[in-house]
Amino acid sequence: MNDILTEIIEKRRADIEKLGPDFGTALPQKRSRPVHPFLKDRGVILEVKRASPSKGDISPDLDSYQTALSYSKSGARAISCLTEQNYFKGSLSDLMNVCLAVDDFESETHSPAPAVLRKDFLLSPDEIEISYRAGADAVLLIARILDCETFLEMARAVEKFKMSALIEIRSEDDLDKLKFVMDKVRGKNFICGVNSRNLSNFKIDLLRPCMMIEKIQSIMGDNAKIIFESGVTKCECAKVVGSLGFSGLLLGEAAAKNPYMRKSLVESFMEAKPNRNAEFWKNYARSVDRTPKIKICGITRIEDAVLAYNLGAGFLGFIFSHAFPRSVSHDGRLKKLLPGLKILKTKKVAVITETESEESKTAVQLVSDGTFDVLQFHNIPYEKIPAELLELPHYFAVKSMQEYESLFERGEMRILLDLHGFGGLSDNDLDMDANNATCCDTKAMWIAGGINPMNICDVHKKFRCELIDVSGGIENEGEIGIKNEEKMRSLFLLTEGLFRAKL
Repeated sequence: MNDILTEIIEKRRADIEKLGPDFGTALPQKRSRPVHPFLKDRGVILEVKRASPSKGDISPDLDSYQTALSYSKSGARAISCLTEQNYFKGSLSDLMNVCLAVDDFESETHSPAPAVLRKDFLLSPDEIEISYRAGADAVLLIARILDCETFLEMARAVEKFKMSALIEIRSEDDLDKLKFVMDKVRGKNFICGVNSRNLSNFKIDLLRPCMMIEKIQSIMGDNAKIIFESGVTKCECAKVVGSLGFSGLLLGEAAAKNPYMRKSLVESFMEAKPNRNAEFWKNYARSVDRTPKIKICGITRIEDAVLAYNLGAGFLGFIFSHAFPRSVSHDGRLKKLLPGLKILKTKKVAVITETESEESKTAVQLVSDGTFDVLQFHNIPYEKIPAELLELPHYFAVKSMQEYESLFERGEMRILLDLHGFGGLSDNDLDMDANNATCCDTKAMWIAGGINPMNICDVHKKFRCELIDVSGGIENEGEIGIKNEEKMRSLFLLTEGLFRAKL
């Protein structure tokens, strides 16, 4: 683990060696409060958090007692308290203050106290006992930083003290460790969490928790409780996560930094209902791997769609906008295409550039009835999309990182970045400044704009694309909408090389 996580662990081991597992904190010899069930019902976990390695200071003057009291009043089902001191500026004293606050809330309101989670990089069974004595109802166990035997010993300590464990899972190795442990313990009060943030490089992928659902269920059972961790900073995003069916949402920065948003964040998650957009992205998550998917867009002929499908295209794009020469609304193209498209078992994308025209309404209907799979909102501002369309399978295509970041914060799982907004491609490289390139490094990228067989390898090397969108780059000059078979075959042959090289 040659990364920030390694650095955190190394400093923590040094602190424990110097100060002991209680970090020199005066703790009671015996626990003074009952153990509360952790996330017995679906809900939001709000986090007492002053700082983080990725964000720096978030709320440096945070009062742990008052913050926990505010969280309790905002409807938090549980409260997570960061106790790591070097990077998160937390302590075991904070944990005890949080426990005091939720107990006072229970006494004053006669409402059940939120359970308290100690969130830290725990390394040994001794730290489970410390957490128990300090009042925690649950502890975070990060599978990645624990070997199997230590993980098992800590899980047994959790059961010994009748606490709960939130087990953080993110990789196949983590799943192997989870299975090793669950084969040997009851795990009655064990809940799994999937962090959307990679602690190695801080890359956030909002779809990552969805990728792990079935894998966790195969070990923990179909009724396993799974928590979505990190990455949510807006109410719109909390609503999207709520629609995905997770048992809980762990909110850190947004809740700690913005007191006025706490109740709204909780309500957004709790009130969200399943919808077709959530279903689409959960299904898509099952297909994500390390190899880029190819979308062939601007298709106007069934023979081009069939060839793209046979060559392995993951998405086929069809434009529904009369202003574009590749639109299927011209010359009765759609009517000719539909019979053949019904037998192609790949994702069919209806691209629209606004929402009020007859072409757009046709596209929406085709997605509504399942003939097409997903809408592409092409350069349409989020605010102009009717709420009911956001519940249909969709993604946005944008031409700036500012738009990209805004949509990402709202919980859009994938966003197509059109490089034409950055001057397109030149000399097999990208006209994009360093700041924008850095932003791209932290996302699962879908890229479009001027891509052809000559530059596709360079695009993928730069962005490690999850999806590459190609349209005019496989057409002959002057034949807009007519795909060139030789160019298309060459494109897919090159991408096969990319797959083998695992670029």
